[in-house]
Amino acid sequence: MINVYVPRDTTALSLGADAVADRLTREIQQRSVSARVVRNGSRGLFWLEPLVEVDTPRGRMAYGPVTPDDITALLDHGMLEGSESHPLCQGVTETIPYLRNQQRLTFSRVGIIDPLSIADYRNHGGFRGLERALTLEADQIVDEVELSGLRGRGGAAFPAGRKWRTVLEADPKRPGQPWSGHKFIVCNADEGDSGTFADRLLMEGDPYVLIEGMVIAGLAVGADTGFIYLRSEYPNAHRILTEAITRAETEGYLGTNLRGSGRTFNLYIRLGAEAYICGEETAMLDSLEGKRGMVRAKPPLPAHHGAFGQPTMVNNVLTLAAVPYILAEGGQTYADYGMGRSRGTQPFQLAGNLARGGLVELAFGVTLRSLLYDFGGGTESGRPLRAVQVGGPLGAYLPESHWDTPMDYEAMADVGGMVGHGGIVAFDDSVDMAQQARFAMEFCRVESCGKCTPCRIGAVRGVEVIDRIIANQDRTDNLALLQDLCDTMEMGSLCAMGGMTPNPVRSALQFFPDDFARPAGNVGG
Repeated sequence: MINVYVPRDTTALSLGADAVADRLTREIQQRSVSARVVRNGSRGLFWLEPLVEVDTPRGRMAYGPVTPDDITALLDHGMLEGSESHPLCQGVTETIPYLRNQQRLTFSRVGIIDPLSIADYRNHGGFRGLERALTLEADQIVDEVELSGLRGRGGAAFPAGRKWRTVLEADPKRPGQPWSGHKFIVCNADEGDSGTFADRLLMEGDPYVLIEGMVIAGLAVGADTGFIYLRSEYPNAHRILTEAITRAETEGYLGTNLRGSGRTFNLYIRLGAEAYICGEETAMLDSLEGKRGMVRAKPPLPAHHGAFGQPTMVNNVLTLAAVPYILAEGGQTYADYGMGRSRGTQPFQLAGNLARGGLVELAFGVTLRSLLYDFGGGTESGRPLRAVQVGGPLGAYLPESHWDTPMDYEAMADVGGMVGHGGIVAFDDSVDMAQQARFAMEFCRVESCGKCTPCRIGAVRGVEVIDRIIANQDRTDNLALLQDLCDTMEMGSLCAMGGMTPNPVRSALQFFPDDFARPAGNVGG
């Protein structure tokens, strides 16, 4: 039986993967060929999607991008035998430079396995981390995470092991409270940063690695319940995760008496409220409890007083999904990747005006220039690259003079940037950076939860001030006013939403001042 793989993740589906799979299945039946279609996840090479792969003695052979109308010709050219004669043949998948030159730890199975097959997951090393964790004491699990140097991949980059230990040592007793004695694990899967899709790609391509990471986290801190707060705009991920949780319960990887250990961990999905601010951990906890997502003042930290008033460990998808590798291979093995205090790997997401958009997982230390050109292939438009925003809508716009900075938390901070969730959005030389600065303020105006004045009012005034600058009204005075407004938002906002909105605005002013000095109405000129 020949296995033929067609991705079922959202990106591939949006490009016609279902139609390709249907046509392929029909033609295989008509030709009476001994072959079957397996729906895998995407490898993250989006410009080749739908990417069809075929098992051959040489390894999986890749063909893409494939449309339904290509199927007949591909089969006639011997695709099922791994023939390279068709122009869509990309060779052996693992030798495609974009994939071959990566260091995939967290994404090692994505695009390879059937996402819902527990047997496939186990056959590719899955659940080894959990099996080891079940033999360890809680503080020994936390020791491994601390040794790995893992930092939160959601943006703040807080040391994961330190957070885990805080929750481990927190007292869950709340006399008189309904959830007294319980601790919770909450996975922040409300992936809302512009240009990011790593969480979705992983949840749709390898859901068990997240489930395994959350169970390990529960064992580490003494939590018996977990929630995945999932972006509601991800219906495909919702379907896959829901089915994966059901199968994991059936196989004893969730529920009571985990794999005969007597331990318990139950896992539930909660859909997000379609609000960017609900990606902020305290607003997310409010939303999780059924309230409007509003930022909470800290302290108390969620580690002491989180979901339902109980000690809660909040990590994002990529943080938790890194844990099975750390437990299976050892914290030191993970820490051997990276540079400085940035250990391990980061899944970078290439988006915007790039010829080869997609996901690249590499150890910290790779430069932005390498990601943009060696992997991204330069612009899709063919025009010169001009600016790159790293780390989501609150990240700085970086000019070419900073593209050789290593992708490392501290190195990026030194040039005013941030790694954030690893999203990279590229712009060619037709971009108007004054309009991009306005976009940053407008984004904050729309998405602010409204709890604190600097964010709620500051963003409204920020849009107005930038509009006056663009219209050449008292430009010098308004530029000074914009700087003062940025200072107020940074120093006075309750959370990162308002506090970091000045980053893209200031970077546009600093690195692209000419865009703020054009004659009124000369947008993009």
